[in-house]
Amino acid sequence: MTFTEHLEELRYRLFRIIIAAFVGFLICYAFKERLFDILMQPLVKVLPEASSMIFTGLPEAFFTYLKVSLVAGVFLASPYIFYQIWRFVGPGMYETERKFIIPIAFISALFFVVGALFGYFVVFPIGFQFFVGFANEMIQPMPSLREYFSFAVKLLFAFGIAFELPLFIFFLARLGIVSSKGLRKQRKYAVLVIFLAAAFLTPPDIISQVLMSGPLILLYEVSIWVAYIWGRERKFRGKKEDDDQDDDEP
Repeated sequence: MTFTEHLEELRYRLFRIIIAAFVGFLICYAFKERLFDILMQPLVKVLPEASSMIFTGLPEAFFTYLKVSLVAGVFLASPYIFYQIWRFVGPGMYETERKFIIPIAFISALFFVVGALFGYFVVFPIGFQFFVGFANEMIQPMPSLREYFSFAVKLLFAFGIAFELPLFIFFLARLGIVSSKGLRKQRKYAVLVIFLAAAFLTPPDIISQVLMSGPLILLYEVSIWVAYIWGRERKFRGKKEDDDQDDDEP
Protein backbone atom coordinates (compact mmCIF):
# COMPACT_ATOMS: atom_id res chain seq x y z
CA MET A 1 0.00 0.00 0.00
CA THR A 2 1.18 3.49 -0.83
CA PHE A 3 1.20 6.33 1.68
CA THR A 4 -2.02 7.74 0.19
CA GLU A 5 -3.68 4.34 0.41
CA HIS A 6 -2.67 4.11 4.08
CA LEU A 7 -4.26 7.50 4.75
CA GLU A 8 -7.40 6.43 2.94
CA GLU A 9 -7.51 3.22 4.97
CA LEU A 10 -7.02 5.21 8.18
CA ARG A 11 -9.87 7.56 7.26
CA TYR A 12 -12.11 4.58 6.51
CA ARG A 13 -11.35 2.89 9.85
CA LEU A 14 -11.75 6.12 11.84
CA PHE A 15 -15.11 6.75 10.22
CA ARG A 16 -16.31 3.30 11.28
CA ILE A 17 -14.96 3.82 14.80
CA ILE A 18 -16.84 7.12 15.12
CA ILE A 19 -20.06 5.51 13.86
CA ALA A 20 -19.67 2.64 16.35
CA ALA A 21 -19.02 5.04 19.23
CA PHE A 22 -22.07 7.10 18.21
CA VAL A 23 -24.30 4.03 18.12
CA GLY A 24 -22.99 3.02 21.55
CA PHE A 25 -23.70 6.55 22.76
CA LEU A 26 -27.32 6.38 21.58
CA ILE A 27 -27.83 3.05 23.32
CA CYS A 28 -26.23 4.18 26.57
CA TYR A 29 -28.07 7.51 26.59
CA ALA A 30 -31.27 5.61 27.31
CA PHE A 31 -29.67 4.55 30.61
CA LYS A 32 -27.87 7.82 31.34
CA GLU A 33 -29.23 8.25 34.87
CA ARG A 34 -28.24 4.74 35.90
CA LEU A 35 -24.79 5.05 34.29
CA PHE A 36 -24.31 8.42 35.97
CA ASP A 37 -25.16 6.92 39.38
CA ILE A 38 -22.74 4.02 38.80
CA LEU A 39 -19.89 6.38 37.91
CA MET A 40 -20.55 8.56 40.95
CA GLN A 41 -20.91 5.72 43.48
CA PRO A 42 -17.20 5.39 44.44
CA LEU A 43 -17.11 9.04 45.52
CA VAL A 44 -20.63 9.26 46.95
CA LYS A 45 -19.94 6.33 49.28
CA VAL A 46 -17.02 8.11 50.97
CA LEU A 47 -18.50 11.62 51.14
CA PRO A 48 -19.56 12.86 54.58
CA GLU A 49 -23.29 13.14 55.22
CA ALA A 50 -23.17 16.94 55.07
CA SER A 51 -21.43 16.94 51.69
CA SER A 52 -22.85 16.61 48.19
CA MET A 53 -21.79 17.00 44.60
CA ILE A 54 -22.48 20.30 42.86
CA PHE A 55 -22.43 21.86 39.42
CA THR A 56 -21.43 25.48 38.93
CA GLY A 57 -22.77 26.03 35.42
CA LEU A 58 -26.37 25.65 34.28
CA PRO A 59 -25.62 23.25 31.40
CA GLU A 60 -22.94 21.33 33.34
CA ALA A 61 -25.22 18.53 34.54
CA PHE A 62 -26.73 18.07 31.09
CA PHE A 63 -23.36 17.84 29.37
CA THR A 64 -22.09 15.50 32.08
CA TYR A 65 -24.91 13.10 31.24
CA LEU A 66 -23.92 13.30 27.57
CA LYS A 67 -20.26 12.64 28.37
CA VAL A 68 -21.10 9.69 30.62
CA SER A 69 -23.20 8.18 27.82
CA LEU A 70 -20.38 8.73 25.33
CA VAL A 71 -17.77 7.08 27.55
CA ALA A 72 -20.07 4.14 28.24
CA GLY A 73 -20.77 3.90 24.50
CA VAL A 74 -17.05 3.66 23.76
CA PHE A 75 -16.70 0.80 26.23
CA LEU A 76 -19.79 -0.89 24.78
CA ALA A 77 -18.45 -0.62 21.24
CA SER A 78 -14.85 -1.44 22.23
CA PRO A 79 -14.80 -4.92 20.57
CA TYR A 80 -15.74 -3.39 17.22
CA ILE A 81 -13.42 -0.41 17.76
CA PHE A 82 -10.45 -2.68 18.46
CA TYR A 83 -11.43 -4.81 15.48
CA GLN A 84 -11.11 -1.75 13.23
CA ILE A 85 -7.76 -0.87 14.81
CA TRP A 86 -6.40 -4.37 14.22
CA ARG A 87 -7.75 -4.36 10.67
CA PHE A 88 -5.77 -1.19 10.06
CA VAL A 89 -2.52 -2.77 11.30
CA GLY A 90 -3.36 -6.05 9.56
CA PRO A 91 -1.13 -5.40 6.51
CA GLY A 92 1.89 -5.53 8.85
CA MET A 93 0.95 -9.01 10.04
CA TYR A 94 1.54 -12.44 8.52
CA GLU A 95 -1.26 -14.06 6.56
CA THR A 96 -1.72 -16.71 9.24
CA GLU A 97 -1.96 -14.03 11.94
CA ARG A 98 -4.66 -12.09 10.12
CA LYS A 99 -7.00 -15.03 10.63
CA PHE A 100 -6.93 -14.28 14.35
CA ILE A 101 -7.84 -10.59 14.10
CA ILE A 102 -11.37 -11.14 15.45
CA PRO A 103 -10.21 -13.09 18.56
CA ILE A 104 -7.43 -10.57 19.14
CA ALA A 105 -9.95 -7.72 18.90
CA PHE A 106 -12.17 -9.32 21.54
CA ILE A 107 -9.16 -10.00 23.77
CA SER A 108 -8.08 -6.37 23.37
CA ALA A 109 -11.55 -5.18 24.37
CA LEU A 110 -11.56 -7.60 27.31
CA PHE A 111 -8.20 -6.32 28.60
CA PHE A 112 -9.39 -2.74 28.14
CA VAL A 113 -12.60 -3.29 30.10
CA VAL A 114 -10.87 -5.35 32.81
CA GLY A 115 -8.31 -2.57 33.30
CA ALA A 116 -11.08 0.02 33.66
CA LEU A 117 -12.99 -2.22 36.11
CA PHE A 118 -9.83 -2.68 38.15
CA GLY A 119 -9.48 1.07 38.44
CA TYR A 120 -13.16 1.48 39.32
CA PHE A 121 -13.48 -1.25 41.95
CA VAL A 122 -9.98 -1.22 43.46
CA VAL A 123 -8.28 2.14 42.96
CA PHE A 124 -11.26 4.52 43.09
CA PRO A 125 -12.45 3.62 46.63
CA ILE A 126 -8.96 3.84 48.10
CA GLY A 127 -8.00 7.01 46.25
CA PHE A 128 -11.23 8.87 46.98
CA GLN A 129 -11.12 7.83 50.63
CA PHE A 130 -7.66 9.38 50.81
CA PHE A 131 -8.83 12.70 49.36
CA VAL A 132 -11.99 12.90 51.43
CA GLY A 133 -9.94 12.14 54.55
CA PHE A 134 -8.75 15.75 54.57
CA ALA A 135 -12.26 16.96 55.46
CA ASN A 136 -12.91 18.30 58.95
CA GLU A 137 -15.33 20.58 60.78
CA MET A 138 -13.93 23.62 59.01
CA ILE A 139 -13.81 22.27 55.44
CA GLN A 140 -16.29 20.00 53.72
CA PRO A 141 -15.76 18.39 50.30
CA MET A 142 -18.22 19.48 47.62
CA PRO A 143 -16.71 18.26 44.33
CA SER A 144 -18.17 19.51 41.09
CA LEU A 145 -19.53 17.11 38.48
CA ARG A 146 -17.16 18.36 35.81
CA GLU A 147 -13.99 17.93 37.88
CA TYR A 148 -14.97 14.50 39.16
CA PHE A 149 -15.99 13.26 35.71
CA SER A 150 -12.75 14.46 34.14
CA PHE A 151 -10.65 12.86 36.88
CA ALA A 152 -12.56 9.55 36.87
CA VAL A 153 -12.56 9.14 33.09
CA LYS A 154 -8.82 9.81 32.87
CA LEU A 155 -8.17 7.04 35.38
CA LEU A 156 -10.57 4.62 33.67
CA PHE A 157 -8.91 5.06 30.30
CA ALA A 158 -5.44 5.04 31.86
CA PHE A 159 -6.03 1.65 33.45
CA GLY A 160 -7.79 0.35 30.35
CA ILE A 161 -4.90 1.31 28.08
CA ALA A 162 -2.31 0.08 30.59
CA PHE A 163 -3.83 -3.40 30.54
CA GLU A 164 -3.24 -3.52 26.77
CA LEU A 165 0.51 -3.80 27.36
CA PRO A 166 0.84 -7.55 26.57
CA LEU A 167 -1.01 -7.17 23.25
CA PHE A 168 1.03 -4.09 22.39
CA ILE A 169 4.24 -6.01 23.05
CA PHE A 170 2.87 -8.93 21.01
CA PHE A 171 2.46 -6.67 17.99
CA LEU A 172 5.90 -5.08 18.39
CA ALA A 173 7.52 -8.49 18.85
CA ARG A 174 5.92 -9.83 15.68
CA LEU A 175 7.32 -6.85 13.79
CA GLY A 176 10.75 -7.49 15.29
CA ILE A 177 10.86 -4.10 17.01
CA VAL A 178 11.25 -5.57 20.51
CA SER A 179 12.48 -8.91 21.81
CA SER A 180 12.19 -10.82 25.05
CA LYS A 181 15.94 -10.45 25.58
CA GLY A 182 15.72 -6.68 25.20
CA LEU A 183 12.70 -6.47 27.51
CA ARG A 184 14.51 -8.45 30.20
CA LYS A 185 17.56 -6.24 29.83
CA GLN A 186 15.48 -3.06 30.22
CA ARG A 187 13.39 -4.41 33.11
CA LYS A 188 14.82 -2.09 35.77
CA TYR A 189 14.18 0.97 33.60
CA ALA A 190 10.66 -0.25 32.83
CA VAL A 191 9.91 -0.64 36.54
CA LEU A 192 11.12 2.93 37.15
CA VAL A 193 8.92 4.26 34.34
CA ILE A 194 5.95 2.29 35.65
CA PHE A 195 6.28 3.78 39.14
CA LEU A 196 6.68 7.28 37.71
CA ALA A 197 3.58 6.81 35.55
CA ALA A 198 1.65 5.43 38.53
CA ALA A 199 2.68 8.42 40.65
CA PHE A 200 1.46 10.77 37.91
CA LEU A 201 -1.83 9.02 37.11
CA THR A 202 -3.01 8.05 40.59
CA PRO A 203 -3.79 10.07 43.75
CA PRO A 204 -0.69 11.04 45.76
CA ASP A 205 -0.73 8.13 48.18
CA ILE A 206 1.52 5.09 48.17
CA ILE A 207 -1.36 2.59 48.24
CA SER A 208 -2.94 3.81 45.00
CA GLN A 209 0.46 3.97 43.31
CA VAL A 210 1.22 0.38 44.29
CA LEU A 211 -2.23 -0.75 43.15
CA MET A 212 -1.48 0.58 39.68
CA SER A 213 2.22 -0.17 39.41
CA GLY A 214 1.83 -3.72 40.74
CA PRO A 215 -0.43 -4.96 37.92
CA LEU A 216 1.66 -3.08 35.36
CA ILE A 217 4.85 -4.80 36.52
CA LEU A 218 3.06 -8.15 36.34
CA LEU A 219 1.80 -7.31 32.84
CA TYR A 220 5.35 -6.37 31.83
CA GLU A 221 6.58 -9.79 32.96
CA VAL A 222 3.76 -11.40 30.97
CA SER A 223 4.80 -9.29 27.98
CA ILE A 224 8.32 -10.71 28.15
CA TRP A 225 6.93 -14.22 27.76
CA VAL A 226 4.61 -13.01 25.00
CA ALA A 227 7.60 -11.63 23.12
CA TYR A 228 9.54 -14.85 23.69
CA ILE A 229 6.77 -17.16 22.47
CA TRP A 230 5.40 -15.17 19.56
CA GLY A 231 8.22 -12.76 18.75
CA ARG A 232 10.14 -12.79 15.50
CA GLU A 233 13.35 -13.58 17.39
CA ARG A 234 12.05 -17.10 18.01
CA LYS A 235 11.57 -17.64 14.30
CA PHE A 236 15.12 -16.47 13.62
CA ARG A 237 16.43 -18.59 16.48
CA GLY A 238 14.72 -21.69 15.11
CA LYS A 239 16.01 -20.97 11.63
CA LYS A 240 19.55 -20.53 12.93
CA GLU A 241 19.37 -23.86 14.75
CA ASP A 242 18.21 -25.57 11.56
CA ASP A 243 21.05 -23.98 9.62
CA ASP A 244 23.55 -25.12 12.23
CA GLN A 245 22.25 -28.67 11.96
CA ASP A 246 22.55 -28.54 8.18
CA ASP A 247 26.14 -27.35 8.49
CA ASP A 248 26.96 -30.25 10.82
CA GLU A 249 25.67 -32.82 8.36
CA PRO A 250 28.34 -34.39 6.09
